[in-house]
Amino acid sequence: MSIARLYSADIYVHDLDRAIDFYVDKVGFEKRVDEPVDEEGHRWVEVAPSGSKTALVLSHGFGSWSPEKVGGWCRLIFSVDDLRSTFGALRARGVTFESEPEESPYGVYAQVRDPDGNVFGLLQEARD
Repeated sequence: MSIARLYSADIYVHDLDRAIDFYVDKVGFEKRVDEPVDEEGHRWVEVAPSGSKTALVLSHGFGSWSPEKVGGWCRLIFSVDDLRSTFGALRARGVTFESEPEESPYGVYAQVRDPDGNVFGLLQEARD
């Protein structure tokens, strides 16, 4: 037995359409799935960086979702080739960052805050 890769990660949101706008139109992810899952109007929505095998599931209204679980800190870090360029492009699209890019032993890192208050990282890995 072996675990091959991470298939998906969920992030809780208050408004699916606003979250799709942020992750697709501002961050630049592609929307892979947006389908109804029940008669109550709940939807299964997956977004991901182009070419990524791992998807981010935007979750609202079903499963363990509840309003008080939306927003805050989550430990998702996306790899980028050039953080300073990505930082500038995303900031120009209205994306909010927690701070300017910071140098560290593992690379250059910055944190993004989405419209629901979820925080995730962007990392340009250190080159040997």
